[in-house]
Formats: sequence, C-alpha cells, structure tokens
Amino acid sequence: MVTTVRSDDAGALLDHLATEGQLSWVRRGEGLVGRGEAARLEVTGPHALDEAADWWASYTDGLDIDDDLGITGSGPVVFASIAFDPVAGTSVFVVPEVVVGRRDGVGWITTIGDVDPREVPAASPTWDDAAPPRLRYADGALDPATWCAAVATAVERIGAGELAKVVLARDLLVSADLPLDPRRLLRRLADRFPDCWTFAVDGLLGATPELLLRRSGRRLSARVLAGTAPRGAGADDQRLADALIGSAKDRAEHALAVDSLVQALKPFCTTLDAPAEPDLLTLANVRHLASDVTGTQRSRGPRGAAGLLELIGAVHPTAAVCGTPTRDAAAVIAELEGMDRGRYAGPVGWLDAHGDGEFGLALRCAELVGDDSARLFAGCGIVAGSDPAAELAETQSKFAAFQAALEG
Repeated sequence: MVTTVRSDDAGALLDHLATEGQLSWVRRGEGLVGRGEAARLEVTGPHALDEAADWWASYTDGLDIDDDLGITGSGPVVFASIAFDPVAGTSVFVVPEVVVGRRDGVGWITTIGDVDPREVPAASPTWDDAAPPRLRYADGALDPATWCAAVATAVERIGAGELAKVVLARDLLVSADLPLDPRRLLRRLADRFPDCWTFAVDGLLGATPELLLRRSGRRLSARVLAGTAPRGAGADDQRLADALIGSAKDRAEHALAVDSLVQALKPFCTTLDAPAEPDLLTLANVRHLASDVTGTQRSRGPRGAAGLLELIGAVHPTAAVCGTPTRDAAAVIAELEGMDRGRYAGPVGWLDAHGDGEFGLALRCAELVGDDSARLFAGCGIVAGSDPAAELAETQSKFAAFQAALEG
C-alpha cells in the first residue's frame, strides 16, 4: 500500500534526513527527502537503463496507490544514481519507505507499507554546533603535476584535430579523525549553494548546479553549464565575471555542451528552444556560463512516448561531462584520466510513478568511503587553448565546494 497525504507543516526537508542511507534532492527548500528502503536495484551492462525502466514499471504496476495530491513527485518515487558509464559501472535505484516532499509551497508525505503517513515522526534538525573534524588530504589517482601533463596531452590531441573537447576530472582523498555526518554535510551544502540541487543517493552526495533533464508531462527542461571562472574580491569579482562572459574559449566550450544536448533531444521533441546567448550563474565559489533549454516531448514515437530513463540514456553523456565527439572524448578520458569515475558525473535524481522526475549531473560531490573517509571529484572542459595550470586551479575551486562543507 502506498499512501500520500498533504502535510504543509512538515518542517525543513533536510531535517528529515535519516541517520543512515540518506536520500535527497532539494533546492531552495523544495524537493524530496527519503527514508528507509522499500526496494532496491543495482544494475550494469549495455541495457542497464532499459532494465531499470522495466523494473520500475513492474514495481509500480503492483502497488495499491492512494494519493491525495496526484502531482509531480507525490506517490511512490525512486531515487537514482546512474554510473557515468552505465555499461561498465553500477547504477543504483532506491525506493524509500517514506518520502517527505514539497513543490510550489505544497508539502506531502508518502509511505510504502503499513505506516500511516500521519504518524511519520517529526523532523529532527541537525545543528552545526559540533567541532569540525581534523582532515587529512591526499592525492587521488593522479598527482597535480601528472594531471596537468594529461591536460597538456589532451590539448595536443585537440590541436591535431582528433576531437573538439574532452572533460578531464581528478579525485582528491580525505580522511577525518571523527566520523563524517552526511546530514551535516548536506545541510552545509544547501546553505552555501541554495541555487544548486543538494543530492544524496547511496553514499554519493553533493550540490550540483547542472540540471540534466526535468520531465513534467510532455514538458522537458534542462540547465546546461560549461565555462567556469573563480570568484574574486571587490572589483576583481566583476572583472572575472566580465572576462568569463567575453571569453571566446569558454563560449566555444559552452556552445558544444548546449549543442550536444539539443541534438540528442531533437528526435524526441516537437519543439525545442535554446537561448542564443548564455547567462552567468553565480555561485559562492565560482561562476558558470549557463543556458536553460526547454522543449515539448512528442506524444508518440516509433516505440511510443519515450520514458524519462530512455531520454536520460539518449542525452548522457553530454559534452559538459564527456566531450565532443562523444566516443572520441570517452576514449581519451579512459586513456588519460587514470581513475574510475563510478557514479561521478553520471545522472542523479528521481522518478515518480507517472514517469515525471528530475535528474542532474553528479558534480561538486563526494563518495563516502566508510565512516571517516571520502573521495572528492572535480573536472574541467579541455578545449583548444586550455592552459593546464589554469585548469588545475579550476578543479581546486570546484573541490572547495565540498571542502567547505567538510571543514564547517
């Protein structure tokens, strides 16, 4: 039995985070938080997303659903964290026993099983009054000098015409003298980056500024980011912003990312709109060039209307996290990056029983390893003219998002 009731006094969503197995997708106080585990799927292989879509359809078809609201996100939902390479990596899908949600000011609670949603325990705030842990950082797969050499090699390949862009990432290892509390980390990320989606699925947590794809009925939308500059102090901050919006290199990188998404979505849409010029998205630590893409999905295709996971499989990986052309960029990543991305830079988000949902890209994130360790990730788009030292500095700016949450 699945029961959803309206609950506008549930409190802050992140106050509902469980002590273990956190599930979160929250932006500006709205979104979803899950507790418990009613069902779970781990899947890999060439048909991973098709298998997941069939599993979810079969699971929801067998449910007795009593939903007072019937809006996007109410009723049963599945949280998902998809591998960057779904063929080789493991993607995780988790159906929570309890979901607390809020959209456009309307709140609700959904339960699966015998629990009455009206009896779900009240929120339990997590306060940041504990002393920050002592942290020790260590290089991941590549030390900075070796990573810069990999960037230089990629620039040479681009100059030789092998590809137009490749995204190279690096990891950073951190260990603490105390257990890391994911609830505190998520609260700090949400407080510092309110315009990002604060996510957590199966030990991968972060605050992503990039919306890969949202589906609500036939309406599709995405926020594409590519091109980054650090923040500065005083007048220098505006100088950096002006330099980013006027940068031919960054605008070319951004155009590749927008075009890759648009070309992937075109076969599924009757209308598709992308702005001619990017905007600036300003975050606490960096700025990005940003474009909001919107479209209307075809009501029918050769195999009927495409589901959200099919759409995700069609658009991922975009040039924003892989490169252009996709196959060539993926080969360069495998050759030069020196690490297994796992679910970093893969789609992360949720899907409801109606086929609606939201997926971002798992960026500005960390994978928790045990109670007191984590693996942080950051990447950069490499194009003609990229400078290895500047790209290394960009990764440091992106690492700082999660480091601030760790350091309190």
